[in-house]
Amino acid sequence: GKWHQGVNCDSFNDHCHHPLNHGFDYFYGMPFTLLNNCQENKPPELDVALQAKLWLYSQMITLAVLTLIAGRLTGLISIRWKIIACFTLVGGLFFISWYSSYGFVQYWNCILMRNHEVTEQPMRLERTASLMLKEAVSFIKRNRHGPFLLFVSFLHVHTPLFTTAKFTGKSNHGLYGDNVEEMDWMVGKILDSLDKEGLKNHTFTYFASDHGGHLEAQDESGQLGGWNGIYKGGKGMGGWEGGIRVPGVFRWPGVLPAGIVIDEPTSLMDIYPTVVHLAGGILPQDRVIDGQNLMPLLQGRAQKSEHEFLFHYCGSYLHAVRWHQKDSGAIWKAHYVTPVFHPPGAGACYGKGICPCFGEGVTHHDPPLLFDLSRDPSEAKLLSADTEPLFDTVIKQIGRAVEEHRRTLTPVPEQLSLYNLMWKPWLQPCCGTFPFCWCDKEGD
Repeated sequence: GKWHQGVNCDSFNDHCHHPLNHGFDYFYGMPFTLLNNCQENKPPELDVALQAKLWLYSQMITLAVLTLIAGRLTGLISIRWKIIACFTLVGGLFFISWYSSYGFVQYWNCILMRNHEVTEQPMRLERTASLMLKEAVSFIKRNRHGPFLLFVSFLHVHTPLFTTAKFTGKSNHGLYGDNVEEMDWMVGKILDSLDKEGLKNHTFTYFASDHGGHLEAQDESGQLGGWNGIYKGGKGMGGWEGGIRVPGVFRWPGVLPAGIVIDEPTSLMDIYPTVVHLAGGILPQDRVIDGQNLMPLLQGRAQKSEHEFLFHYCGSYLHAVRWHQKDSGAIWKAHYVTPVFHPPGAGACYGKGICPCFGEGVTHHDPPLLFDLSRDPSEAKLLSADTEPLFDTVIKQIGRAVEEHRRTLTPVPEQLSLYNLMWKPWLQPCCGTFPFCWCDKEGD
């Protein structure tokens, strides 16, 4: 499925970021992310505001060049043709440099790969779901006689909400509901495959989401990014519950008791230590591992999550900290930074696409905002020293945890720097001779 970590570092085939260079033995899916640009007749969503500025600058340069040419031809302006040619050349290079990044996104970004080979460029969304489902089922069949780890990262419930004809209009909740129903069907098919191969009682299955609903994803038909119920905020917000609280659904007949609901804070970071434990491995001892083994909690051998503190980041910026107070059962949340909602009180950053993590689009809080999630999961009742006797104690305890946490962090190069975000032709995966990159090997 969706990898979204990129592919290359220094050349078009070094594949330094590829799944096969990060522990996986087989890969089929999309190395980048799904964008509106991947579907025909959808408004572009990649750096829309920046694209608008660049297009305006290109028009201004074109107008300036045409004015110089007209002035030179009519004799109103005394300027050498060489200077006009230089202006034209610079303007042309400027246009080509940015349009090559944004004008061909469907060809550059919307691709499918099998291992190191590009199989579709651009991808055909109308059959992507069936191809990925076929690959997942095939993987289970090939590996049914030995231990395996299958990680399926669906493109579903991510805009654009491309849904096959079989599920279009099936839900009472519009296109988003149709997309959810198709994903649900795909999950069922994968579970059916486990059952068919006799692996049901031997397979630990974990279904979860990477974040809450994308509130800002809307069009004239309504909500395209899900909804978060009583929880404030959504996708891309590093602190509010609506952005980070997601359900986890587990299945392992005979090992995990059925029908149990566990209301304890866990993390997707727990997948790693849990899988290492089940595989009989040993966690690395040379670094801090933030995750915890989930098996004691899932099997009922432990009643409390091992997470005392969870640190919630927006990008590389710490926005909030959750303290699971073991002795009292209270779950405190302190917000150091919150996004500025637009319009005020809206609960999201409508008009921006997604809330920013820093700069003028956020508010810093000193002292931090404090909520008791055990009594107020929707974070509606702001606590203060006047309303909460433990306010100062809790803020100090969380502050000490933040200091200790930051001492464990090692600085790394900025992966989202402007240079790293720029499209680089020499790194472009291409099936064909660059820049003529298109193929359909799935249709063979």
